[in-house]
Amino acid sequence: MNNDKTHALQVSRRRFLTGAAALMSVPVLSGLWPKSALAQAISQALPQFVALRQAQQGILTGAHWGAFEAIVKDGRMVDVKPVQDDPAPNELLTMAPYQVHAANRVKYPMVRKSWLEGGAQNCRPELRGRDEWVRVSWDKALTLVSEQITRVQKEHGPQAIHAGSYGWKSVGMLHNSRTLLQRLMNLSGGFLGYAGDYSTGAAQVIMAHVVGSMEVYEQQTAWPNVINNSELVVLWGCNPTTTLKNSWNVPDHEGLAGFAALKKKGTRVISIDPVYNETARELNAHWIAPRPYTDSAMIVGLAHTLLAEKLHNADFLKTYTVGFDKFEAYLNGDDDGVVKDANWAGAICGIEADDLRELARDMAKQRTMIMGGWGIQRQHHGEQPHWLLVTLAAMLGQVGLPGGGFGFSYHYSSGGSPTARGGILAGISAGNAPKNSPTPIPVARIADCLANPGKTIEFNGAKVTYPDVKMVYVAGGNTFHQHQDTNNLVKAWQHPETIIVNEPYWTATAKHADIVLPATTSYERNDLEMGGDYSQLYVFPMHQCVTPQHESRNDFDIFAGLAEKLGVLDAFTDGKDEMQWLKGMYDDMKAQARDARVALPPFDMFWASNNYIRFPIPEQNKQWVRFADFRENPLLNPLGTPSGKIEIYSDTVAKMGYSDCRGIPCWLPPHEWYQGPEAQKYPLSLNTAHPVNRLHSQLDNTPLREKYAVADREAIWIHPTDASARGIADGELVRAFNDRGQILVGAKVTADVRQGAVRISEGAWFDPADPTEPGSLCKNGNVNCLTFDIGSSSLAQGNCGQMAQLEIEKYQGPVLKNTAHAVPEGA
Repeated sequence: MNNDKTHALQVSRRRFLTGAAALMSVPVLSGLWPKSALAQAISQALPQFVALRQAQQGILTGAHWGAFEAIVKDGRMVDVKPVQDDPAPNELLTMAPYQVHAANRVKYPMVRKSWLEGGAQNCRPELRGRDEWVRVSWDKALTLVSEQITRVQKEHGPQAIHAGSYGWKSVGMLHNSRTLLQRLMNLSGGFLGYAGDYSTGAAQVIMAHVVGSMEVYEQQTAWPNVINNSELVVLWGCNPTTTLKNSWNVPDHEGLAGFAALKKKGTRVISIDPVYNETARELNAHWIAPRPYTDSAMIVGLAHTLLAEKLHNADFLKTYTVGFDKFEAYLNGDDDGVVKDANWAGAICGIEADDLRELARDMAKQRTMIMGGWGIQRQHHGEQPHWLLVTLAAMLGQVGLPGGGFGFSYHYSSGGSPTARGGILAGISAGNAPKNSPTPIPVARIADCLANPGKTIEFNGAKVTYPDVKMVYVAGGNTFHQHQDTNNLVKAWQHPETIIVNEPYWTATAKHADIVLPATTSYERNDLEMGGDYSQLYVFPMHQCVTPQHESRNDFDIFAGLAEKLGVLDAFTDGKDEMQWLKGMYDDMKAQARDARVALPPFDMFWASNNYIRFPIPEQNKQWVRFADFRENPLLNPLGTPSGKIEIYSDTVAKMGYSDCRGIPCWLPPHEWYQGPEAQKYPLSLNTAHPVNRLHSQLDNTPLREKYAVADREAIWIHPTDASARGIADGELVRAFNDRGQILVGAKVTADVRQGAVRISEGAWFDPADPTEPGSLCKNGNVNCLTFDIGSSSLAQGNCGQMAQLEIEKYQGPVLKNTAHAVPEGA
């Protein structure tokens, strides 16, 4: 796949295959033909779909931010070109060459000096993050890791090995580092895994009780239907034009096209967010800016207005829901004497009562689609906002109607992109867990688990007791980015005896490990991936663009090497190499497509073509409406709840007896907020946005930093009144701090954030000024130094990464060099 000249192809990267009828008329597809002959055959069969380009082109691959052609010269990736089908390619694609050739790549297998000298039991864990590193051979590194796996399994059992390894691993169905790690560990005795995720930890648990499914990862009412029928779109706590740049797999970017169509049509859009975000600006949305963390109170106030003015749909509530009578009693204050009307809500959320009433009336008189984001549930009591949004939608009575109801993934991976007809790639499996495998822990409780073995917590009606974790293995994740209260994590991270990380770069997580194995980027290996999480529209080959850099190895080879040391190689590989695995995945997908009457070529021809598949979209799928079948006949199409209906009151949740998540949705004051006692000392409320120019922490070490960094630090958005009161000018360095930590950030003074709130994007790599000092100033602006690490509630135990109270001041200290992306000593 690699040579010393620009890779030239004569096959279009456009729609390789689009349907069975055309393909069945191509006689040459039964054999392997040269690329030029294949291109000619496709061109003759599909002239209306294929635009051949004879110019010099690159190697087809993909990433979380899109599919593209890599331009390679003299063995180096030098440029990229997005595929022609991408309706909204973005600049994140252009960073692929910098990813491959980054200065802070992990070049060789490395072992922390104190661990290598003292062994696991005498490794001086307090030096993690500041110790020297020693280069070792691959054989030595694999031996050390396999010996630790064997020892810990024998001495402590599978519960002592945490190998859940959460995170946005690279795209690819074979080189799925997390699944490969779990496959190895299942073959080697088992491991401690996790439940839930950081993205939707609270919502996915409560939604299962309310509507009978996770909902946050379900297909939404199709975009063409929304465009045709929605008269009002309410964006509640989401920023789709930023988050839709990326996808869990290769994005189709159809969601961005959907929002562009809303703008073109002139559909009214309201953005409810403490920040006038990029989407609100792009769509010219009406901005309503509540106080941070008060969404639940605001929704309750809207619900009361619907009830008091008889704008609610009583027939829908009676037919399709259970428990509204209990919620009605709550609104009217039957139990506590407090009427939860717009005046009550406005006093909490900071929005005028008349504006709340007007919003409720607008939502009732128009076909309204409520698009809820996930940030509002990454908070204390995060279960409540989504439960309340479903309740509000049920009161409007538009659930299951064209263009109406609610959706919780329009901002993620193009939810609402119509589902195609074809086949779906199934990646490599983690296999079956051994019978003695321990109970998973909630993913966001990892630091609590490490620091407090033997502690028992509540979780979704059950009790979970933390084991004593002796070993942590991270592959495809960045714990020191995604977890809250970083300084607390630093302490908890010292408890395990051994920490192993597979990683292409010297991230903070890698720097805090004991053994680091250099992994390739996705551009240095072969793989397959679907395009469109919800549409399943594309199948992309991910061709190896350049040779593995330095001594890095791909994920499959790393874990196969460990499997060989552990004596489970044959079971791990099934006797297949990389390309044999890919062929098997393709052939299985091809059989599904055949059953759907979509013909595909043999794998060898598909792979040699350096092209991709685009499946057809049935016309009826373009008008699909979520919950339409339930609305049509709730008896024949019940939801997955105990009642088969939308549960405004959940008897299941009520019987759990949790004071922090009751049987009905309600307003519960959060752990920290502007009316809490901590606000006297820390008056500003934090909004942790998704970054515009990276994916979480990915790409923080690329030149895109120049577009968002202020004074080479993460930016903090400050309202002019708040900045003036503290003598802070635009572009100046600022210290943001609270009792948990302190960070150095660059001021962006703007009226695009409401007074009393500040915005700092998550994802900046942790870079303490003095690693020997607990709570030392983070020089790069890692916002999780400020957030708190408690569960959202006893029900879901989700994270609270979207909130904290803090104070800011103009930085007056010495000049500090940002070393977040520096290579540690010895590496």
